[in-house]
Amino acid sequence: MTDTPILHVDMDAFYASVAVRERPDLRDVPVIVGGGSRGVVLSANYLARQYGVRSALPMTRARRLCPRAVVIAPDFETFQQVSTSVLENFRRVTPLVEVVSLDEAFLDVRGSTRRLGSPVTIAENLRSVVHDEQGITCSVGVAASVSVAKLASRRAKPDGVVVVPPAGVTTFLHPLDVGELWGVGEKTRAILHRLGLVTVGDVAHTPVRTLQRAVGHQLGSHLHDLAWGTDRRAITPRVGPLEPDRSMGADETFARDTDDSEVVRRELLRLSQRVTGRMRAAGVAGRTVTIRIRFADFTTITRSRTLLEATDVTVEIYGTATRLFDALGLQRARLRLVGVRVEGLVTRTSVHRQLVLGEPQHGWADADRAVDRANRRFGAAALGPASLLRTSGRR
Repeated sequence: MTDTPILHVDMDAFYASVAVRERPDLRDVPVIVGGGSRGVVLSANYLARQYGVRSALPMTRARRLCPRAVVIAPDFETFQQVSTSVLENFRRVTPLVEVVSLDEAFLDVRGSTRRLGSPVTIAENLRSVVHDEQGITCSVGVAASVSVAKLASRRAKPDGVVVVPPAGVTTFLHPLDVGELWGVGEKTRAILHRLGLVTVGDVAHTPVRTLQRAVGHQLGSHLHDLAWGTDRRAITPRVGPLEPDRSMGADETFARDTDDSEVVRRELLRLSQRVTGRMRAAGVAGRTVTIRIRFADFTTITRSRTLLEATDVTVEIYGTATRLFDALGLQRARLRLVGVRVEGLVTRTSVHRQLVLGEPQHGWADADRAVDRANRRFGAAALGPASLLRTSGRR
């Protein structure tokens, strides 16, 4: 078992990075995402940050600090789509994912190292996947505890990985200002500074009872643990407050941009199979099928269709996805990524399928479940659609 199993993954200037991805012409100029003149800054890219623009700064002040910045209104629907796709990549690594917000999460990868390599390897692979699929960057902190991993990801920014092994925790932590400890706000920081406790090392070498008298019994003990990197808070898998678990989807980035519609259709089939397999395992079905198409220039479009009945049948989801794709008429467009998502999920037991006259007793739904049973017993590559054989390596 590895001694640094906790990853904290934090998107770099998430809202601004997504906004710039949608507007490649703004890649080399300061960009601020936020409201009107009376609003606040939601995010700023790193060019704008060089002028002192930060999140939560009043927009009027941000404009004074960086007059040439381009201000973009937030597109929360796009932010949500990108966040959901990123989180799905996390959950392919480990089921132990604790979502903090749209742009950050903790992962416990101790159960994934035999399959995927060391935590550092997993961190680097996640960074590559996020950049390749979403066109944005993230930073990862790798450590033995949640609080140290959080601080490490901050030191990794932008677009990096910082590993803090157990033997190096105090060397990493103790020079930091106490205000950098996770959960220490301005008020607590001011109290500690008045006591002469300026660095994390100062807090670490202060008796626990002194800390408890200064900031309270519970917080004093917690600060002492944080200062030594000995907090043992476990990761609690959960979806984020802005990520209701009412949809499932999957994306795939092509190794090379393609304009071959047959290649795209095969990928839509693979993704439909992956998504519906997860749906059946979770005991859910959905009515709305959405495809996502990203072009070579990172322009992204989505198309959706709502079915008459909720389904978890692969061929039905795939059929809808291909009809949506064919309706776009993209004969010569070069594509970078395709995705399939099923929304409006409900429990499978609540779906009452209307029987059709002449329909065989055992159909595609039974076939899907037979494939699921075979793949659970013999491995994920045991059975699959014949049209995927040429790319899957199966015989």
